[in-house]
Formats: sequence, structure tokens, C-alpha cells
Amino acid sequence: MDPRVERIHAAADYIKVVLAENNLKPTVGIILGSGLGKLADNIANPVVIPYKDIPGFPVSTAIGHKGNFIVGELGGKTVMAMQGRIHYYEGYSMDQVTLPTRVMIVVGIKYLFVSNAAGGINFDYHVGDLMIIKDHIGHIPNPLIGKNMDEFGPRFPDMTRPYDLGLIKKAEAIAEAEGIHVHKGVYFAGTGPTYETPAEYKYIRVIGADATGMSTVPEVIVARHMSVPVFGMSVITNEAHDVYAEDYVNDGDDVVVAANAAADKMSVIFTKLIESL
Repeated sequence: MDPRVERIHAAADYIKVVLAENNLKPTVGIILGSGLGKLADNIANPVVIPYKDIPGFPVSTAIGHKGNFIVGELGGKTVMAMQGRIHYYEGYSMDQVTLPTRVMIVVGIKYLFVSNAAGGINFDYHVGDLMIIKDHIGHIPNPLIGKNMDEFGPRFPDMTRPYDLGLIKKAEAIAEAEGIHVHKGVYFAGTGPTYETPAEYKYIRVIGADATGMSTVPEVIVARHMSVPVFGMSVITNEAHDVYAEDYVNDGDDVVVAANAAADKMSVIFTKLIESL
């Protein structure tokens, strides 16, 4: 067997034992980005599975990423939330970055919800805004490079609709009903860990992106490879424009603070959307 597949199944088998012991069958997977781990606090009757306890599992090292699976009830469904994701810039391979997503799907999730903290490239975006991701641009290594894992999906998966149109429509209706202003735009993923230069921000805007970050796209690609519908949302944590005051700096701690401030609004949309499934 392909050693990558063996690692995925070894991790999934460990988690399945924990879930069986607690009579849990998650149907929705949630990936929580920088500073957004507090959404996990809304999960009822949580069972915590630390990444460090899972065989062959990478451990998150980024600011604002606690490194746990939280399994419990949200929106009337059993969910499996990643309280912190794995990033390429941490030095992990793409197989490791996307292993948690594949594991959640092998465990049994039928939908994947992804979130991230992002810089607002679009001039109409401001700190604390929410953006429903309608499409993405990936400037980060594609996780499907290499021998295809045929048991999971095709060699050339379609990416015409990486983010599920039905889920997007539901989320827009929920946001309107709850009085939450949301944008809908394109997410750009770079490798990081540096924030972009002003010239790079301008370039990203010119090629058609509305927000920029360092994650999400790899997980979405493997979810679509495995035919799992995806819904994505970005929290705008800084205004990524190309003209700044001379003393301006991007700060990782400020990003987490801004994400935390917007997490409650995102939690409402996620919870109502999960209820609708």
C-alpha cells in the first residue's frame, strides 16, 4: 500500500476508536484558522483529541492554533473541528498539510467547512469583515502533485466549482436574515510565512483576488479530490493595500485579535448553515 495512504488510515483508525468509545459519528468537518479556534467553544459535549496523540499526525505550531480535534454537537449535528490547521510554511510537506483533511473524510465527514484569517486586498474590505469564498487562486504547491492516490479520487479532479454553490446561497440567506454583512470574493493563497510586500498586494489585486492568506487552498483541493462539498469563509484581519504610512507594520498578534473579534459572527453563520444540512 502507498505509505501516504497507510499514514492516513493509521490516523483515522486511532480517531475512529475514540469516536466509537464516545458514540460519535461526525458528518461535518470544520477547519479553524488563525484566531478562530474560539468557534470550537460553541461545540456542545466536546471530546478533545490532541494532534500529538494521533499516530503520524503533524502538530500545529502557528500563532492562534491550539492543535486539537474537537468533536461534539453544533447546529444539531455532530461536527469534527480542527482547532488549528497545518501550514506549508511550518516546514511540513503537502502530504502532511492535507493529511488532517483526508483523515476527517475517511472518518466519515460529508461536508467540509474551512475558515481563515486573511488580508483584505479589495479596497472595500475592512478589518473585521467576513468574506464568503466563491473561488480561489493558488500560489502554493498543489497537494496532488506526485503519484495519484487512486482510492481517494481521480488524477485530474475538476475544480470548476471548488466551493459549493448551494452552500454559498444558503450562507448568504442566513447572513441577510441575521443582519450580518458579508462580502463574496476570491481568496489568494501564498506560501508565507512573510506577509506580502505592497507590490505583491497590488499584483494579487490585479490578478483578481479580494483577500490573501497562507492556507485553505490545499485542504479544499483534497476535499474536492475526494468529492466532498466545501464551504469557505475568510475573516478580514488587516487591510492589505499597497500604500501605507512609513511606520506601518503587519503583526501576527494583531491578526489573531482581529479574527477573535469577528469569530462570533462567523460562528452564527456556520452554526445556522450546519443546521440547514
